[in-house]
Amino acid sequence: MPLEIRELTIRASVNDLVQGSTPTRELTDRSLDQTALISACVEQVLAILKEQAER
Repeated sequence: MPLEIRELTIRASVNDLVQGSTPTRELTDRSLDQTALISACVEQVLAILKEQAER
C-alpha cells in the first residue's frame, strides 16, 4: 500500500559564526548562498511532488 505525504516540514538551524565580529559583506554573501541553496532545494522538491502527482 503506497504512503502519501500531504505535508512536509523541514527545519534547519545554522550557527557557524566565529567569535568576534564578522564583516557585513561576508554575512551578506552567506545569506545569498543560503537563499540560493534553499531556492534550489524547494524547486527540486516541488518538481518531485509534481511528477508524483502526475502518476
